[in-house]
Amino acid sequence: MPQSTFSALDLSRLHVALIMDGNGRWANVRGWPRAAGHRAGARTVRRIVEAAREMGIGTLTVYAFSSDNWQRPGREVSALMRLFRAYLVGETRRCVENGVRLSVIGRRDRLGPELLATIETAERVTVGGEAMHFRVAIDYSARDAILRAAARLAGEEPTRETFARALGEAVHSPDGAPEVDLLIRTGGEQRLSDFLLWECSYAELFFTPKMWPDFEPADLQAAVWDFAGRERRFGRVLRATG
Repeated sequence: MPQSTFSALDLSRLHVALIMDGNGRWANVRGWPRAAGHRAGARTVRRIVEAAREMGIGTLTVYAFSSDNWQRPGREVSALMRLFRAYLVGETRRCVENGVRLSVIGRRDRLGPELLATIETAERVTVGGEAMHFRVAIDYSARDAILRAAARLAGEEPTRETFARALGEAVHSPDGAPEVDLLIRTGGEQRLSDFLLWECSYAELFFTPKMWPDFEPADLQAAVWDFAGRERRFGRVLRATG
């Protein structure tokens, strides 16, 4: 693909979503407990957030914990919740220093009080970040969010815009539900797994067999490079050029 095609892409308007799959399998093949994979995955999140900001990507949303993940063994869930809190505590200052706004989307009524307080603090102190909006989905289900948004608008005749706002309110995203341009999934699976279903209606999909802990900034760049070379028609027929 010509370099000019990539250069012409306005990354500040790009919304990249990431399904960070493969932490447990990455650990299993090494004979390590799954928690070790999750810790390695958290370190990868730091690298990718830094790379996305340096690339100039405007919005990055990562799938950290689905509502269905509550069905995992209690010990693993507890370890994940502790990891989320430790990550937020450690990264909030870095976000402030680098102009990154941090938000958490999803349900909050099932989160522990310490984690909830940490989320609220992180969101409050980073709200002024303008370099990039980094969103973390915790206890998130797109189908449940759509149902809650529909209930909010019961009796109304919604437009796509009003529904997107209601959907954002349903997951604590006051800016609404921004459409996803590029969705990347690691770990070799090729499905959305109840992640941003409304927002991904016209997203370009990029799947990689790499497990999340092995995902590098170069892989993010390659996915964006691939995206830049795709023709997005949104149902239209584009007029031939040349």
